[in-house]
Amino acid sequence: MGLLFTLPQGKSQERTLQLNFGVETVAVAAFLPAEWHSQSIIQLTWPHEGTDWAPMLDEVDECYVNLAVEIARRQHLLVVTPEPDRVEGLLRNKVDADRLHIVECPTNDTWARDHAFITMLTEQGPLLLDFCFNGWGMKFAANHDNRINRRLFASNILTGAYRNCLDFVLEGGSIESDGRGTLLTTSACLFAPNRNETKSQKDIEDYLKSMFHLEQILWLDHGHLAGDDTDSHVDTLARMCPNDTIAYVKCTDPSDAHYEDLARMEEQLKTFRTLDGRAYRLLPLPMPDAIEHDGERLPATYANFLIMNDAVLYPTYNQPQHDAEAAEVLTEAFPGYDIVGIDCRALIKQHGSLHCATMQYPAGCFAQTLREQSVTMVSKEDNVAYNPDRNMII
Repeated sequence: MGLLFTLPQGKSQERTLQLNFGVETVAVAAFLPAEWHSQSIIQLTWPHEGTDWAPMLDEVDECYVNLAVEIARRQHLLVVTPEPDRVEGLLRNKVDADRLHIVECPTNDTWARDHAFITMLTEQGPLLLDFCFNGWGMKFAANHDNRINRRLFASNILTGAYRNCLDFVLEGGSIESDGRGTLLTTSACLFAPNRNETKSQKDIEDYLKSMFHLEQILWLDHGHLAGDDTDSHVDTLARMCPNDTIAYVKCTDPSDAHYEDLARMEEQLKTFRTLDGRAYRLLPLPMPDAIEHDGERLPATYANFLIMNDAVLYPTYNQPQHDAEAAEVLTEAFPGYDIVGIDCRALIKQHGSLHCATMQYPAGCFAQTLREQSVTMVSKEDNVAYNPDRNMII
């Protein structure tokens, strides 16, 4: 017994997901949406005294409040925190209460991009994939963060089917999808020690292709930022954008320690091809001037931006010329979007930035918006229709 659903994924592509239920096999359409796919809610995991933010909590609270205000101005905001009353007080009279949704939950840290669900879309609704988060290769404690997704699912704030992927370590900041069967990632991260080192490169590539229904994986073999704890997450280096575009960090100072490696990354990006054989449009983002804290260079990058439904939030570093240059590049990459800078000098002190602190959920993932919207939702970018009221049990 079986069912087969298909979704259009470009001129000649289709995605199918085959699920086994005992002796039965059910095939349903599934794909990993691009970040610019229509969204329903965005998650922040809020800093608190029990995190590494404790010595500078007021400073990072201010950054998170600014982020929350810009997000909630446009979309629903989900905040995960062990201190709901404190967060509610920080945001009172600053965000629309109807768009703020707080879930109480123990946390180790605040980097939602890497511990949150990675969401696929199917004809039967969202599929919430819960991968293992182990503190970027067991560098930091992650016992609470690795349970956030299960607690969120139990809270019923998210709509979709839960899928347990805890036997595979994967962080959201390590992958970029174009929504049409191509994944961009880095070999340094996915093959790093203490993640999935019992698996070969072929094992990992086969797993990703099968899980996300990919036709190709573009592996970046170059690119690293000083002070980066993530083993070169792709969202610090190069980002997928609409219209077969990749925005990437370019270093133009030959005396900078990053110059040669980022130049090799640029040359590799020039060799990448879309599924129909065309070169990507490459848009270079400026390299921020070196930022140091306690004698250590920090991994400041303009590639760590968040794509929303009608806006792009990007990190700024009090470097007016570079901040403005980054905005110009993002305006070219995202015509028609508001380009909004957020001062992220506080975030960079803990080796992350704006994209690292956030996780978007595609349309159909948030229960309240399902009641507010029509039953059938359509992605304007991918021309994909699906029904959020239908669900799968995995």
